[in-house]
Amino acid sequence: MERFRTRKALLALMAASGLLLTACSGGGDTGEGSKAADRPEYGAGEPAPAHGDEDGTSERDDRREDPGHLSTFALDVDTASYDYARRSLADGRLPDPSTVRPEEFVNSFRQDYERPDGDGFSVTVDGARTDDEDWSLVRVGLATRTAERGGERPPAALTFVIDVSGSMDEPGRLDLAKESLSVMTDRLRDDDSVALVTFSDEAETVLPMTRLDGNRDEIQDAVSDLDTQDSTNLGAGVETGYETAVEGLREGATNRVVLISDALANTGDTDADSIL
Repeated sequence: MERFRTRKALLALMAASGLLLTACSGGGDTGEGSKAADRPEYGAGEPAPAHGDEDGTSERDDRREDPGHLSTFALDVDTASYDYARRSLADGRLPDPSTVRPEEFVNSFRQDYERPDGDGFSVTVDGARTDDEDWSLVRVGLATRTAERGGERPPAALTFVIDVSGSMDEPGRLDLAKESLSVMTDRLRDDDSVALVTFSDEAETVLPMTRLDGNRDEIQDAVSDLDTQDSTNLGAGVETGYETAVEGLREGATNRVVLISDALANTGDTDADSIL
């Protein structure tokens, strides 16, 4: 029985790999004329119907509710779920079960998969039995070649538009943003620049575009002084943020405006189209 179940799992794995290769060969094109467009659509998690017998029945249809034939396949490298769970546990509380995604826990650690030399990808497969005789685990790891670091990047001119409304006072919001901005300030180069804009009922430029060279302490102080206030005037924050970015625009640099917020606009201009 175990040999039969393992054989079925390997066949399912081979089928999944074939589907993956077919999808990759299409270059991600889902428009008319693409391979993806030629395939019929099925519901999320629903297997494509197998060729039926003469009486219209299908062995795969009979197995649809069998947990032994359940498989999932994901192509992402998200790690947010693990980071959130770790922070929740460090704060002495359990994470919301809906936020716990096992694949993001796995992706949070280096798996040391063998990497190809060219532009393709390698496939690493391993598995194990579980205490439940109806379940086995199979891990499929994909890896591409290691990305080569390009040449020296241009200087960065970064304008951060930070929500300091009352809701940002909850754990894991403004405190996390401040911690991240502090780490970033330590790691940026001397020829990079940072500007800080805050918004609550109104927007304010708390730090104009400032070079890191000789000014790290000033930037760190500005980050440390960020504190929550009242409402969320997102429109004013975005407008002031771009005004500040234009005033501090650096030719030849990577100029970016980064919005840090947790909620919807509820004061001032709240229309998404006009804010955009």
